[in-house]
Amino acid sequence: MADPKGFLTTPRRTPARRPVCERVEDWHEVYTGQSLLPIVSAQAGRCMDCGIPFCHEACPLGNMIPDWNDLVYREDWAAAAERLHATNNFPEFTGRLCPAPCESACVLTINADPVTIKNVEVAIADRAWEDGLACPRPPERHSGRRIAVVGSGPAGLAAAQQLTRVGHTVTVYERADRLGGLLRYGIPEFKMEKHHLDRRLAQMRAEGTLFRTEVEVGADLDARRVVTEHDAVLLAVGATAWRELRVPGRELAGIHQAMEYLPLANRVQEGDLTESPVSAEGKDVVIVGGGDTGADCLGTVLRQHAASVVQLDINPLPGECRPEHEPWPVYPHVYRVSPAHEEACELARRGVWDPAEHGGVPLPGPEGDIRVFSASTFRFEGDDEGHVRSLHLVGVEPRHRRAQQGTERVIPAQLVLLALGFSGAERDCGLVTQLGLELDRRGHVVRDARFATGVEKVFVAGDAGRGQSLIVWAIAEGRSAAAAVDRWLTGSTCLPAPITPTARPLVA
Repeated sequence: MADPKGFLTTPRRTPARRPVCERVEDWHEVYTGQSLLPIVSAQAGRCMDCGIPFCHEACPLGNMIPDWNDLVYREDWAAAAERLHATNNFPEFTGRLCPAPCESACVLTINADPVTIKNVEVAIADRAWEDGLACPRPPERHSGRRIAVVGSGPAGLAAAQQLTRVGHTVTVYERADRLGGLLRYGIPEFKMEKHHLDRRLAQMRAEGTLFRTEVEVGADLDARRVVTEHDAVLLAVGATAWRELRVPGRELAGIHQAMEYLPLANRVQEGDLTESPVSAEGKDVVIVGGGDTGADCLGTVLRQHAASVVQLDINPLPGECRPEHEPWPVYPHVYRVSPAHEEACELARRGVWDPAEHGGVPLPGPEGDIRVFSASTFRFEGDDEGHVRSLHLVGVEPRHRRAQQGTERVIPAQLVLLALGFSGAERDCGLVTQLGLELDRRGHVVRDARFATGVEKVFVAGDAGRGQSLIVWAIAEGRSAAAAVDRWLTGSTCLPAPITPTARPLVA
């Protein structure tokens, strides 16, 4: 244990966020300093080094959290970086993007505030880069085996790095013009600046991983040819089939999927566009969907200076405390305020808009919050030119989600963003049809206990096989699938496999 009285004498302290009025005027990360120095060592000292650390169970990567907490407390940054990278290829990604189920499972959470695991993690990762501890690790010898990885999201990149490091020649195919998948074009810059991604890609290139962008396997390149020319193929194409909202008026202009909207904003930051062709500037915006993607849309809308914004969530308003049916150590559904929601509330307090009155329609919810809970969209209304002008919503019963009589409201909207999640891999793409891949009823690529599909030499990892999930699960899938591919090629493997294809998050 780092400090036997650490959790008793040191209160939890998280990193300060930049002032709202400052950060909504730029696209930089919202925190003043992710590394939290010099207080991060004291925060790491709050770790109890439990006899049974449930933070391990909640994190699919198997991160050795008490180990590197102890090392950070003792300021042995080199050893802490080694322990962290032993289980996680990209801790600077997860430390910024993961919602930290490990903290919900921290033993301290039973009756106190958990350790700031996520902040300690990103502090170690950033310090590793600053101190030159994240050097390329090229293989000592090459196996002569050639492997294709299709998709450059976190699962594909993790698998490619693992397989390269044990000596295989790995080529990553990406259909977009830049690498990174959703890390590149789905995650806004204010959540993770892209120089973190570019730095890792440079490390992977130095290790020997090959990359081919603007090549869509199944369209630009026949998928059967890729299988023929490689000893193994790992599909990590994600779950990119977005859910649709099938209500009257959906065809109106101005209604866009979140993953049509967010990539355009990211391309502006990449320098491809001077301004987004789908901008919220000066518009009344409604975001349909209450998850992380909806929050990403919200932060983007605020930086584009919308006239007003409302976010609809079909789920009921969560409570402040962990509900009885979601006991520790599961990740509970409680009321959370993301940086984007904090920004919206602050702008409301400054009088930029009044979320309590949107177009003369009262919006119930926590004071200053732009979210409307237990709400469902049942139709859109357009103007004479076919552009959306309002959204009709109705309250729903929390349990059965049935419409409640007399609760219909109309919200003005010139831009509607649909953030309803994803329903598996793209079904009609050339990759699926050319290889004859089998999809289950949820749209996931069917695989066995070895991450193998029914097609010889073809494996699948990440959201394409698991379904929409967290970044830590994607990286864990990539690492485990890499071990499976290596074992299939060579008969054995030294690569770690933190999860199986059927592993699932800790739930009640």
